Amino acid sequence: MEGVMMRGSRAMAVAVRAPDQTIVIHEEPITSALYNGVWSRVPFVRGLGLLWDSLGLGTRALMYSAKVAVGDEAEFSGPIAWGTMAVSMAFFVGLFFLAPRLAAEAIQYGLTVVGGAPLTSWVTLPVVSNVTEGLIRLALVIGYIWLIGRLSEIQRVFAYHGAEHKTINAYEDGAPLTPESVARYPLAHPRCGTGFLLIVVVISVLVFSLIGNPALIIRLTARIVLVPVIATIAYEYIRFMARHLESPLVRILIAPQLALQRLTTREPSTDMLEVSIAALQRVLEAERLPVAGIIAQPVET
Repeated sequence: MEGVMMRGSRAMAVAVRAPDQTIVIHEEPITSALYNGVWSRVPFVRGLGLLWDSLGLGTRALMYSAKVAVGDEAEFSGPIAWGTMAVSMAFFVGLFFLAPRLAAEAIQYGLTVVGGAPLTSWVTLPVVSNVTEGLIRLALVIGYIWLIGRLSEIQRVFAYHGAEHKTINAYEDGAPLTPESVARYPLAHPRCGTGFLLIVVVISVLVFSLIGNPALIIRLTARIVLVPVIATIAYEYIRFMARHLESPLVRILIAPQLALQRLTTREPSTDMLEVSIAALQRVLEAERLPVAGIIAQPVET
């Protein structure tokens, strides 16, 4: 709320516009072995740990920003943060993994009743069933983002999201970190979490197709158990793509990810850009990186 979180390899910073219009910044070191230890270098294993820890950082940053935005700066941690994260994960899994499977089952049942044996043999194929489920899941993701994007509060969040992307794009291009300079850069960024959601949907179709067509309870259980597997594969995919952006093929493959970001970003105002720049500058200072120039290791967005 009214702010931006930036994370580097050894520090994170949250910058928030307070009610008195000053910019309040919280900084903390990143000491978890998930970021800098041996596990951070093991493919597929590193993704799960980083995503889990990033979810914790994001939840705490959100709570902190809410307190500052309403004029009550305080420490953010404890059971509330973990409880919020658990409820959010349960909601995410239920809406975007279990609900699409149940909807696909209902569609499949309806088609077999209407079409009889010839149609039954076709719609029950695992690949057909899972593609149907994937399309439903994608529609839910896009519809959910579009719906909440109509709320004025979320529109401001999306504008800060746009400020975050513009700031990172400017920094990676070696441009000065001033609002006037940053404002000229695009809203999309290849490492955005919105693109991650799209990749999760696509990979889920492939992974769930490998299961075949077991009993419904097994299929529903698999939707929960395999969430970490799908997330780690998606993480490695985005990581690989981000490191090979010079390839024309990669540019084509990430185009849908960039297009989807139009739903979760808005053009930021100058004061929003100031907040995003302040967050990035604090991370750069903490990690003793140059304020201008191309970063050696990309800042996660």
